[in-house]
Amino acid sequence: LVWRGPMASNALKQLIHMGLWGELDFLLIDMPPGTSDVHLTVTQELSLSGAVVVSTPQRVALADAQKALSMFSNHAIAVPVLGMVENMAWFDAGDGQKHYLFGQGGTAALAKELGVPLLGEIPIEQSLREGGDTGCPLAAG
Repeated sequence: LVWRGPMASNALKQLIHMGLWGELDFLLIDMPPGTSDVHLTVTQELSLSGAVVVSTPQRVALADAQKALSMFSNHAIAVPVLGMVENMAWFDAGDGQKHYLFGQGGTAALAKELGVPLLGEIPIEQSLREGGDTGCPLAAG
């Protein structure tokens, strides 16, 4: 599907307000990178207690993460940033060594610069991709 911002925002509002969520301790929302209408809709429609910003180590991804961090800290939005996570941080080729395919330390440096904790690094894991390809995600297995 290709939707313009208002269509995506309206669909998201329906999901938020018409979904049968039950009683929740947490609601995790995986959003695309950046600061689009979808992001603004989430911050306007939900009372967010915090945000975790996830980025890959590439400079272009970190630039998007920095935009998101700036958006959350904007006084009109004011969502506390709980920390950052680096996705696809490294790969283990079976030799016990961490291979940093997309660079090393970028997310940690941005987190430090902005005064937010780096919560962790998630490696590239082939079994995650295989599970997605077969329709059986690792978390569901």
